[in-house]
Amino acid sequence: MNKQIGTETGLRAADLPGSHGDREAGPRRHRSRRLWIAGMALVLLAAGAATWWNMRAAPPIRYTTVAITRGDVARSVTATGTVNPELTVIVGSYVSGVIQQLYCDYNTQVKVGQICAKIDPRPYQMVVNQAQAVLDVAKAQLEKDRANLTYTKLSFDRTLTLAHRDYSSQEAADNARNAYDQAQAQMGLDQAMIEQRQAELAAALVNLGYTDIVSPVEGTVVSRNVTQGQTVAASFQTPTLFLIATDLTRMQVDTNVSESDIGGIKDGDAATFTVDAFPDRIFEGSVTQVRQSPQTVQNVVTFDAVVSVGNQDLALKPGMTASTKIITALKKDVLRVPNQALRYVPSETTKVAGLAAGSAPNASPPTGGGQAILWVLRDGQPVALSIVTGLDDDSYTEIVQGAVEPGDRAIIAEEREAGGNPATPSQP
Repeated sequence: MNKQIGTETGLRAADLPGSHGDREAGPRRHRSRRLWIAGMALVLLAAGAATWWNMRAAPPIRYTTVAITRGDVARSVTATGTVNPELTVIVGSYVSGVIQQLYCDYNTQVKVGQICAKIDPRPYQMVVNQAQAVLDVAKAQLEKDRANLTYTKLSFDRTLTLAHRDYSSQEAADNARNAYDQAQAQMGLDQAMIEQRQAELAAALVNLGYTDIVSPVEGTVVSRNVTQGQTVAASFQTPTLFLIATDLTRMQVDTNVSESDIGGIKDGDAATFTVDAFPDRIFEGSVTQVRQSPQTVQNVVTFDAVVSVGNQDLALKPGMTASTKIITALKKDVLRVPNQALRYVPSETTKVAGLAAGSAPNASPPTGGGQAILWVLRDGQPVALSIVTGLDDDSYTEIVQGAVEPGDRAIIAEEREAGGNPATPSQP
């Protein structure tokens, strides 16, 4: 009984604070805590070292820049067209027949009324001769009827005198008067017949004259569509024999402008174009007419904008294909930036560097039309600037307002450099 009580008392005493067991557990806890703290410190030290190493190992950024300059900004519309003379006259044939003789060829300089071709005139000459003969018959008939009129008048006067003296009957006098009236009417009929025959003769002479194919204008033959001995038929449609350009020193380009661009084109707009024959030469002209007639090809609607151009050296030939650029808006000597700079999107690193450099693109932006953010390189650091843009073309955009000056370098691209060289701008 006493032994059991002693055992229980010993257990309880061991569990009491300050006992030998408690003195052994305390140092173990302190060692575990120190080990945990040391491990966390090593982890943090390793993470910091890795971060420092990554930051140190990140290569610098190389920026590609372009210069902001002063110059012209021109908005244009491009179209293809065909070079033609300002006035081309079609010379045809009013009558049918065989080409008997040719007097004009390609590039022949002709005057007004000059004969270019001759149609066999013999069939038309025979018609003229027949009409002349019929007219002569009508005139002879007139002379015959005039003599008959004179006779019937004398007979009527004589019969009327005899009737008044009762030497002739009234019926004889009436018959004589009737013959006289008919002779007068026949004279009027003969006059009308003569006029008809004269008109027929005139028509035959006109057709005979049409056998001479003459030039109606002064100019240059640019096309000949007939040969000697060829038969031309003008029964249903007048055949085209020659094309004559009045003045080859003045040409025009008939351009096909799409309906989406025609609204910006007006008379007087400056235009330039090139042709395949002279790829290094730029011809200058101006829009003289925007025609209202649409041209639809495979559901594509275009309009004809006529560009006039001088051709003193006769370099331009009819039918050449011209690549035309029509200037619809122009600003001269303005501050401009290449469009690549406005399309540049900075990386996060560049944005951080820009904020560090003190740029604030969204603070107090300029007022005006199209607002944009322009990144420029100043003292080797990217800076974001708010600008107001104006007219733009395919290459440049006008800067209307903003803290930029000619000579500033606008950023258009960036790339990481290999190695530890500092970031330097690259000028394309």
